[in-house]
Amino acid sequence: MSLFKNSSQQKEMKQVTKLLVCVCGYFILALSFNIVIANEANAVSESAKMESYIASLYRRIDFSNSERISYTVFNNAMRGYLNLRNAGKLTGEKEIITICDLNQPSTFNRLWVIDLATKKVLFNSYVAHGQNTGEDCAMTFSNKMNSHQSSLGFYITTDVYKGEHGTSLHLQGMDQGFNDAAFERDIVVHGAEYVSDKYINDNQRLGRSWGCPAVPVKLAEPIINTIKDGTCLFIYYPDTRYLANSYWLNRKMAPLPDQQLHDDMMPLELEQPRMRTIQYIHNGKIDSVKKIAR
Repeated sequence: MSLFKNSSQQKEMKQVTKLLVCVCGYFILALSFNIVIANEANAVSESAKMESYIASLYRRIDFSNSERISYTVFNNAMRGYLNLRNAGKLTGEKEIITICDLNQPSTFNRLWVIDLATKKVLFNSYVAHGQNTGEDCAMTFSNKMNSHQSSLGFYITTDVYKGEHGTSLHLQGMDQGFNDAAFERDIVVHGAEYVSDKYINDNQRLGRSWGCPAVPVKLAEPIINTIKDGTCLFIYYPDTRYLANSYWLNRKMAPLPDQQLHDDMMPLELEQPRMRTIQYIHNGKIDSVKKIAR
């Protein structure tokens, strides 16, 4: 009888143990699922916040004296710019980005230099592509020596020097496999006579470089002096291989500081209201001063 009782208790204990294991397993699974969902929701939230930030910034840039850059191009440029900035690759002294949209024909003003702090377009002009990249329209790109083709991707501007084309600016290619041979290939920003209205009128397209983003001679020095010493330059074309594999374009972005998001997403009409000063005078002396919005 005692043996039977012990055997029965052992069975009950095994069943209870199995039940406890199942319950614990369920709770662990549920907890893991909730953590995954929470992480995914947080990632979606950060992504939506970043998208909203870039869209807001784009709307606030003053394009009144220039062509309006494509939002798709600007969005890609800003993602790489923010990743480079967060990685400490860019200068902290200037918030300037240069964008070359090589999806546009060479006869378009397809270079923009934008001051992100003031939300102003500083330059909007012609820019040449490589001799073997295409005629009027860019088609093919390379990172190889002597290819005489443009290279896609993100660059960091470095030092200024005097070269064959006068004042020129060295570039450091940041996209491995796409433009990281830029320095060895002597890919630089420089001025060229073939980047001009005259050349377009005579040839129905701009002249072409050996891969350099060449600009009009009269703008070369002012552009170079503006973007030199650690700012971001981005050369864009909707190349599927580049867009899918660029490290700086696809790297998970660190969240922006809340204050910067707040400042850059404020409605335009609320930003920096114009103020006027009112002085209150009592017995011929200034009693108090008050500033109010106009």
